[in-house]
Amino acid sequence: MSGKKVLLIFGTRPEAIKMAPLVIELKKHDEFEPIVCVSAQHRQMLDQVLELFDIKPDFDLDIMKENQNLWSLTSDILLKTKDVIELTKPAVVLVHGDTTTALASSLSAFYAKVPIGHVEAGLRTFDKYYPFPEEINRVVADSVSSYHFAPTDEAVENLKKSAISSENIVKTGNTVIDALLYTAENKPSNLDYLNLNKNLKTILMTSHRRENFGKPLETICDAILELVEKNSNIQVVYPVHLNPNVRDVVFRKLSNHERIILTEPMEYAPFVTMMNKADIILTDSGGIQEEAPSLKKPVLVLRDTTERPEAVKSGAVKLVGTSKEKIVDETQKLLDSKQHYEKMLSGENPYGDGRASERIIKFLSEKL
Repeated sequence: MSGKKVLLIFGTRPEAIKMAPLVIELKKHDEFEPIVCVSAQHRQMLDQVLELFDIKPDFDLDIMKENQNLWSLTSDILLKTKDVIELTKPAVVLVHGDTTTALASSLSAFYAKVPIGHVEAGLRTFDKYYPFPEEINRVVADSVSSYHFAPTDEAVENLKKSAISSENIVKTGNTVIDALLYTAENKPSNLDYLNLNKNLKTILMTSHRRENFGKPLETICDAILELVEKNSNIQVVYPVHLNPNVRDVVFRKLSNHERIILTEPMEYAPFVTMMNKADIILTDSGGIQEEAPSLKKPVLVLRDTTERPEAVKSGAVKLVGTSKEKIVDETQKLLDSKQHYEKMLSGENPYGDGRASERIIKFLSEKL
């Protein structure tokens, strides 16, 4: 007899990384039958992660188009997940985070009156246009969900303030730490192709968020240039996102410096190895804010607000925004002061211990 059907729907690389440990863990439990549906909102980057974790989707909606927009993306996912939900008749649909896939899939399950479990529930900036459209995506997903898997105490409190019943909220830690520790242990990568200079300090840099397109990204690149010119003992590694809004600016600004290494987007396992090798990380990525403290790396966040304030409070992460002066100043402090550097590493990772998936499955066992 097959177990209760758990339909997991995700579509981007970060979602896949954070849902993979849950798929792996569900397969260990006979009482559940995991069914994986990918929207392929990010095709190439998603496939890399599926391969790494040996996950073969049961349904692949393959919706990525050239120049896709939020309207077409949302309607395509909504309609195609309707068919999957009707066909599979799951006991619960699990969605993740704040992507358009999470928004549309949770609405689709809600319309079908199927219970929804929201993994990484309760994150908020309380500004509906920042990050856009993610803040509203996660608010809607939380509103229609039956079960809320909150990564931190702060996320739990946000959910309670939204009048969500405590009995349907569980603090799990973040599944990204499950994925990180699994990958660091089982999938080390060779980075020789980058030709890194072992005698230089390494800054790992990523920036891809929509709110940083245009002038903010230009300013970030100017800050990187200034840092490299001021410090002959550093090198910068920047895996550049595929979005033309990112690539056009980054390659125009940064491609002519011998100590700035621009690479294609890295697959997840090499990126984990790269984080391990880095001395400092500059990023606007939400996931990296959660992961890097587990690897004991200081993170400067290229945003003005974050829905992950716990890392800021722990001291492992600092918001520097997109001001050239602030990025340069805060990075320089980390380069110059061992005391300042070590202070940022001293905090515990507030995002978990690598057992979030186990807690989610225990909760589902009790509820379904």
